[in-house]
Amino acid sequence: MMTVEQLVVFVAVAEREHLTRAAEALRLTPSAVSSALRKLEDFYQVALFDRVGRGLVLTAEGRVFLEEARAALARIRSAEQVLGELGGLERGQLSVYASQTIASYWLPEVLMRFHARYPGIELKLAIGNTTTVADAVAKGEAELGYIEGTLDNPRLKKRHLTDDALMVVVGPGHPLADGRTVTAAELVASTGFVLREEGSGTRFEFEHAMAGFGIAASDLDVVMVLPSNEAVLSAVRSGRAATAVSGAVAAPWLASGGLKRLDFDLPSRAFQLLSHKERHLSKAAAALVAFSIEPQPDALPPRASGSGAIPR
Repeated sequence: MMTVEQLVVFVAVAEREHLTRAAEALRLTPSAVSSALRKLEDFYQVALFDRVGRGLVLTAEGRVFLEEARAALARIRSAEQVLGELGGLERGQLSVYASQTIASYWLPEVLMRFHARYPGIELKLAIGNTTTVADAVAKGEAELGYIEGTLDNPRLKKRHLTDDALMVVVGPGHPLADGRTVTAAELVASTGFVLREEGSGTRFEFEHAMAGFGIAASDLDVVMVLPSNEAVLSAVRSGRAATAVSGAVAAPWLASGGLKRLDFDLPSRAFQLLSHKERHLSKAAAALVAFSIEPQPDALPPRASGSGAIPR
């Protein structure tokens, strides 16, 4: 079977038409060069050189093979360069999945800083909910996943990124929008809810928090289920239902008066970074992990108490 060393020897001899000069250029002994050529010719039963006097002259077959050998060595050098660039993060691809809130309000700044440092890495971002993100990482469709809230998947490694508090918001015309403190029982008795789809981290965390108040998910009057934060907030602004949402998502509408935050406390949830426990992280993925967990400028509004505050 042909080896890279045999290709290198053949091209060196063909270009110089002299075995000793080729051996000197390759820093090999003439006997080693001669042996490599002989093994190549014997294995494929093809004469590549005619021995003319003290020199070597390519046969017709040798001239054809020289073009292929040069092309093969060029491809090998190109492959070596690619590996070097991949190892040095000069080029490559990285597939990332993220759930909606973190993809819209926390992750972009991280990705922009990563791109500024490694412009040759092509980032491919897909957006879903917490369940679809976790599934993508578990199946190997994404190297990294960014989710909100808790997750129980033994195949995935979780890294804590930051905390984000949920809030309950309503439209300004809602009966509960007068600023008074609202209990869990009053909240459930007084309003319907517009919520994200099953599998959404926001919905899961809200239902989990309500369970802590003794209220089952089945006790909530869910009047509408919508697939995005923006659709949920649009429905709440124009109707008389409530929803649970990240403070970062609601912030512009709270500032403009288009939404009102209820004086009803919900526990904070974690933004988490997922990777597969048994899959090797590429250098690009490992670099993005470092960018994700290092201290950053505030990406979410600061957390504070009171009905007008926006939690981090």
